[in-house]
Amino acid sequence: MKKEQVVNCQFSAWYPLFKKHTIKSVILALPQNVIDYLLDDGTLVVSGRWVPYMSTKAPQWSDDETTAIVTAPEFPEFNAKVQEAINALGGSVFPKLNWSAPRDANWIALNSSLKCRSLSDIFLLFKSSDFITHDLTQPVAPPSQLVLRKWSELIPGGEFRCFVKENKLIGISQRDYTQHYQHISKQQLDICHAIQEFFTNHIQYKFLDEDFVFDVYRDSQGRVWLIDLNPFGEVTNSLLFTWEELTSGQNLRAEQAEGALSQQDGPLFRYTTSEVTVQPSPCLSYRIPRDFVDLSTGEDAYKLIDFLKLKKNQQQEESDEEA
Repeated sequence: MKKEQVVNCQFSAWYPLFKKHTIKSVILALPQNVIDYLLDDGTLVVSGRWVPYMSTKAPQWSDDETTAIVTAPEFPEFNAKVQEAINALGGSVFPKLNWSAPRDANWIALNSSLKCRSLSDIFLLFKSSDFITHDLTQPVAPPSQLVLRKWSELIPGGEFRCFVKENKLIGISQRDYTQHYQHISKQQLDICHAIQEFFTNHIQYKFLDEDFVFDVYRDSQGRVWLIDLNPFGEVTNSLLFTWEELTSGQNLRAEQAEGALSQQDGPLFRYTTSEVTVQPSPCLSYRIPRDFVDLSTGEDAYKLIDFLKLKKNQQQEESDEEA
C-alpha cells in the first residue's frame, strides 16, 4: 500500500467529491495547542468540568486522602468556531479526525453515545480514545483536522462495508458482523442491488484510487448513503472476508460460482446468519469498569475517596504485619 492511498482516504480528500451523497459535515483545522492537550495523558479535564486527577489511559492513584483538582485549559477562539459549526449542523454532531472516530471511547460518554453538543463533549471522547491518538501520531498524517458530521441516528443493521478492486465492487460485508439481523437475510438481493447501483452511479471511477474500501448506510426507504472511505489493505478491517480472499479473489470466485449470497457477476455478499454464534464487539476490549467511568465523568467522586481510604488501610495493615 502506498502512502498516497492512505492520504486519499482522509475525510477532507474525499468529502468534496461525494458531498451530495453523504452526511453534511464541517472540517476545521486543529490548532497545535489543542493537539498538545489531546496528547497529554496526565489528566482528563474538559472545559466546564471539575474531575479528580486521573489518567484515562492508565489510571494512577495517589496515597493521599485528598485529590488534586485541576481545571481544563481554555481555547476560546477554537471553541467559538466549533460551537458555530455545531449550531449550523443542527446542534448535535458526530466528531472524528482525518480518518478515525472515537468509537473505542463510547464507554465514557453519556448513554454510550458519540453524540456531541459542545467542544467539552468532543474532548472527553478524544482524550479517551486510542483511535484518536493513533490519528494524531501516525507518521503519514498531514495537518490534523477536526471533522464534525451532522448527527444522524444510524441503525447498525443498515451499515455495510464494500470492497473495490480495480474499480470493480467485489465484496460487501455486514458492518456490524457481531450481531444477526433478520432483515438482512430477507432483503439480501435488494441490499446488493441498491449498493451496486449506488456504486455504479456515484462512486465508480470518481475516487482517487482504483482499489479502496467504502462504507455505506441503507436507510428504511432503501436509499444508500456514503459514510466513509478506507484504504484497500490490512490497515482496514476486512470484517467477514479475509484480505487474502480479497486480494487473490480465488475464494470469492469459487463462492460466486456456487451461487451463494451473490448476484450474477456482482459482488459477493456476506452477513452473519442465525446459525453463526454472535460475537462480542471488538471495542469491548477498550472498556473499563463502571466505577472508573463514574470517576472520570465526575458522577461519583466519593468512590475515589473510598478507594483511596481502602488503599491506605490495606497498606497500613501490611506495614503492621511486617512489624
